[in-house]
Amino acid sequence: MSQSLTAARPGGLLTWLNGPHHRAALNGFLLVTVAHWAEHLVQAYQIWALGLARPQARGVLGQFYPWLVSSEWLHYGYAIVMLAFLFLLRRGFVGRAKTWWTVALAIQFWHHIEHFLLLWQAQAGVVFFGQAVPTSLLQLVLPRVELHLFYNSVVFVPMVIAMYLHLRPNRREQELMSCNCTGRHADSRPLALHGA
Repeated sequence: MSQSLTAARPGGLLTWLNGPHHRAALNGFLLVTVAHWAEHLVQAYQIWALGLARPQARGVLGQFYPWLVSSEWLHYGYAIVMLAFLFLLRRGFVGRAKTWWTVALAIQFWHHIEHFLLLWQAQAGVVFFGQAVPTSLLQLVLPRVELHLFYNSVVFVPMVIAMYLHLRPNRREQELMSCNCTGRHADSRPLALHGA
């Protein structure tokens, strides 16, 4: 990292993201997550309400760029981005919020493994489990659209709970926070907490 970037972010990127810019980073991450959710919900609506065949139910972007729906690289890339941001922003959470954020991180880690299995099969030109197309483990039980709605739900719900608790900390959690997400600057903590 260049010297000017280090000077602009004392303590490094993680400190910068989880300190003064934690709320902005969370909001940006939430926006990307909700946009991804919208794509899956539109795809489900296309199948169950409009009666489209699954290959034609491509969400919003997939209607204009059909290759997006079938690109395992895109799906795996999104799974990695989710995993990375859940990891990078975790340090800013404390107490109950950190517990819920960690639950979302653990589930997303598994979700990323499932996408890696799909990517591996697509790239190697082989399929597992005797299936006709690349298939993940839980896809043996649930169809792909329903499975991804499930995965997005079980990652999103603990994420939202964590954000809610993060913005409404109890007194002890507020004292431990290093960001100003609640509107209270970390520098306004009692002097005893500034020490070692």
